[in-house]
Amino acid sequence: PAEPQVLQYFLTGLFADVSSAELSAMAVLGDVPIFALDPADWSVHFHWPWVSQAAAEGDTEKLMSQRQIALRSLIRYVHDKVQQTEMDYPLVVQIRGGCELYPNTTSWGFLHIGEGGKDLIDFEVDEQRWEIRQPSQLAEQVSTDLNREKSIKMLLGYLLSFICQSQIHALNKYGRAALERQEVPVATVFARTPSPQQLLLVCHVTAFYPRPISVAWLRDGQEVPPGPQLSTGPVLPNADLTYQLRSVLAVAPQDGHSYACRVRHRSLGTRSLLVPWDNHSTAPTVSITIAVLLLGCTASAAGFWWWKRR
Repeated sequence: PAEPQVLQYFLTGLFADVSSAELSAMAVLGDVPIFALDPADWSVHFHWPWVSQAAAEGDTEKLMSQRQIALRSLIRYVHDKVQQTEMDYPLVVQIRGGCELYPNTTSWGFLHIGEGGKDLIDFEVDEQRWEIRQPSQLAEQVSTDLNREKSIKMLLGYLLSFICQSQIHALNKYGRAALERQEVPVATVFARTPSPQQLLLVCHVTAFYPRPISVAWLRDGQEVPPGPQLSTGPVLPNADLTYQLRSVLAVAPQDGHSYACRVRHRSLGTRSLLVPWDNHSTAPTVSITIAVLLLGCTASAAGFWWWKRR
């Protein structure tokens, strides 16, 4: 199935004591940064010129102008809730919200709130209701408070559905080149020998964009199923805004099978990138040995010829 576009807003609040609060925020569409909030003065910094063009459409600009009021309200509420629940400072609050827009135009909005790295409550957009994720006194009080605010729930439902969708459409309109960028993966296969009884086949895939990718090992043309012999690392960023991935398969040396690394990526379309591993691992050793012998023979012949000329 086609993957959705995901617009996400992240906000982190550090409350060191009763009189201080530091807020930082950012937004991304997929893995493309959209804007960041300066913690010093809460000013918005757009990452691309086309983002400011998209923000000028619809209600986005008007909503951003209200951010100071919303952030102050958040700070005041957190401090009040700390006093009511007799929690200890420092306190870290994390908020993640946004929406997923699918190619068939259906969407799903979401809003999660956490505290200290733990899930606290979620907002169910369809039901317009706050639900507890992990039971606690704080989660109980916060969900009860917010469920009383019907106007806020209606506003959140509107923002996380209609407004979020319109923002994705506007960003696609002005930033299509950046958002649809594709870079073809480059894959190499090589071997490591940690012990005489084990051979590690490494498939290194790099320089691809966007992030989603599928890497699999084939043994005699058949995909190797997941298991302890197969280890695939996380997708990691490169300095040039592309990604890399490494997959390692443990095999027995000279087991008689053929192996290949198969890569599937959006930039390849319906094609797959297939990189076989040369199972004749003794070939380099034999070549080096022959080269050394030939060099030795040449040196011996030259030495004998020089001795005869004396």
